[in-house]
Amino acid sequence: MDLKITPTELLEYHFCPRFIYFMDVLKIPQYEDRRYKVQKGLSIHDERKKHNKNYLWKKIGVVDRISDVYLISEKYHLRGLVDEAVILSDGGMAPVDYKYAEYPEYMYRSHKTQILCYCMLVEETYKTTVNSGYIFYIAGGSRQVKVDYTIKQKNLILRDIETILKIIQDEKIPSPTSQRNRCMDCTYKNICIR
Repeated sequence: MDLKITPTELLEYHFCPRFIYFMDVLKIPQYEDRRYKVQKGLSIHDERKKHNKNYLWKKIGVVDRISDVYLISEKYHLRGLVDEAVILSDGGMAPVDYKYAEYPEYMYRSHKTQILCYCMLVEETYKTTVNSGYIFYIAGGSRQVKVDYTIKQKNLILRDIETILKIIQDEKIPSPTSQRNRCMDCTYKNICIR
């Protein structure tokens, strides 16, 4: 199969499996790019690129960085745009993702899934060791969070990718999320019949 899943599709799948059906089978867009937080995050990211071009995070051993890296993995059926891939002093690498959000009290599953997908992409593309990824929460100050990357987490993501690919291939609508409160904020609520 030639399909490549994005971290966003994994996040949508976790929100409700039917998102995959509506987005990738019926090809009905969400128009999420119009949302305020998405637009604000993009503008903040552009500003950081301009003003912090040569800044390296010595605290985590960064010796170089590559910005806006579009990566594709044939092996994992995964693709995505990584805000930054940093090269570490030990020779390994790590992805960095910027979030226009305040530092949360606990790690959101969506944020963790996204950075772990980027870990997989960096590891596969650069054929290097990736032990963790970093998320920078930049609203209300800047906080850095390290997310460890393990084989167990990688296997869970691979399982989810396989399920998503099956939904697309079979073209059958999956069961909706069991959390009905998510339906209230769903872009597909007007066409989705539970």
